[in-house]
Amino acid sequence: METEAPPSRALVLAPEAPYPLTGGGALRTASLLHYLARTHEVDLIVFRQPGAADPIEALPAGLVRRVSVIDLPAHRRGPAARAARNAARLLRRVPPLVDRFSGFAGAMERALAGARYQVGVIEHFWCAPYWEQVSPVCARTVLDLHNIESVLHQRCAAVEDGAAALAHRVFGRAAMALERAWLPRFSEVLAASEEDARMARAIAHGACVKVYPNALPAAPPPLLGAPDNVVVFSGNMEYHPNRTAVRFFRREVWPSLRERWPGLVWRLVGKNPAAVAEFTSGDPRIDVLGQVDDALAELARAKVAVVPVLAGSGTRLKILEAWAARLPVVSTTVGAEGLPVRDGENLLLADGGPAFAAAVSRLLACSTLRETLGAAGRLLLEKEFTWEAAWKKLDF
Repeated sequence: METEAPPSRALVLAPEAPYPLTGGGALRTASLLHYLARTHEVDLIVFRQPGAADPIEALPAGLVRRVSVIDLPAHRRGPAARAARNAARLLRRVPPLVDRFSGFAGAMERALAGARYQVGVIEHFWCAPYWEQVSPVCARTVLDLHNIESVLHQRCAAVEDGAAALAHRVFGRAAMALERAWLPRFSEVLAASEEDARMARAIAHGACVKVYPNALPAAPPPLLGAPDNVVVFSGNMEYHPNRTAVRFFRREVWPSLRERWPGLVWRLVGKNPAAVAEFTSGDPRIDVLGQVDDALAELARAKVAVVPVLAGSGTRLKILEAWAARLPVVSTTVGAEGLPVRDGENLLLADGGPAFAAAVSRLLACSTLRETLGAAGRLLLEKEFTWEAAWKKLDF
C-alpha cells in the first residue's frame, strides 16, 4: 500500500507582522506568505514591538500552520533616546535595524527545534544573520530584500547634512560590509527591481539575485464621486525617506501650490504622523490623517498623488497604491525608480521644487489628463504588479 508523502513545509521569518496590510513591508511579506501557502504548510516566526497587538489575531484563518512570536525589548522612542542609541551604534558600526533585531539566536533555535523545511524565507536584510539558525533546518534559503540597505543609507546621506549625513555614511559602509558577507550564503536573494538586483550583484559577488517585484493583491478600484480638492502623500512618516520627502514638499513645493490654488489641501495619510509634525503644523490647509482603515479609498478621494521622494531603494508601494485607486501621480525620478514608468504616459516625473509644483499644477488644471494617467497607471498595475502577476517570477 502506498504511503502518503509528507506535506511540503516552508518557513517565513519576518521582523514585522504581515497583517494588517498597512505599509510596504507588510504587503511584500504577505504576498510571499500567500504564495507559499498555495503549495506548502507555512510556519511563521515574527517579531513583535512592545505594546503591539498579537500578530496571530490579524492573520487570515488557515494561512499559516504555526506562529512563533519573539517579543522585542522596550525602548524609548523620543528624539533624545533615539539619538543616544544611534550614537552607540555609530561607535559599534552597526546599522540601526540590524542592531534592533539582533541577539535572538536562542529564541530562534527554540522556535525551530525539531523542524524541517523545504524552503526558508527571511524577510528584510536586518534579519539576514539568522541564516545561521535557519539554514540547518531548510533545504533552500531565500533572503527577501525590501531595499538595498547600503544604497538607502548612501542616498539618505546625500540629501542630509551635518551629523545626520555622517551617520548615514557610516551606516551605509557597515551595511555594505554585511551585505557582502551574508547575501552569497543564501540559495537565492530576491530584489524588488532590476535596478536593485544589479546593485546587489555588484556589492555581493557570487550572490544569486532574482527580481521579485513589489505588488498589491488584486482588487477593483474604489468607486467614489467627485474627488476632493486635495493632493495626497502616503506612507509611514517615520521612515527616513518619507520624512525627507515631506520636508522637501513643504519647503520647496507647497508654498507655490498653496498660492496658486486657493482652497487646495495637502493631505498626509499614514502611520507615525508625529514624525513630520515640525513640517506640517501651523497650516490649516495641511490635513494630517494618520493611519486609515482603507488606504485606497482615502487615496481615491484626492485629485493627485505626490511622491516627492529624494532618497530610497526598492520600489515605492505608494505609487502602486495610487495606481490601484486610479489616481494620477507626480513623482521625482528617484521616487519612481525601479518601475517601468513613462513620463506623460502613466505618471509625471519632475525633479526640483519648481518643476514638481508645475507638474502638480498641470494635473490640477486638466481633469482629462488626470483621468488618462490614472487609467494608464491602473492598467500597468493590473498587468504587472498584482500578487498573481508577481508570483510568476518565483519557483519555490
